[in-house]
Amino acid sequence: MVHKFATGDRVIFQPGRFDGNVRAGPYTIVRVLPVTSAGCQYRVKSTLDSHERVIDEAQLRAD
Repeated sequence: MVHKFATGDRVIFQPGRFDGNVRAGPYTIVRVLPVTSAGCQYRVKSTLDSHERVIDEAQLRAD
């Protein structure tokens, strides 16, 4: 697997069904995490509220 995004990229997070408390919208990739059995993941920071979280690549799209 190869990561689709790089550190510094702006992305849009699209919350899933079980992400009710996570704000949708623009995020910046802070760190690319190692590929695991769960797939590609990223440490991202919201541009709206400065919260950081780990998000699966499947829930991100290019800004």
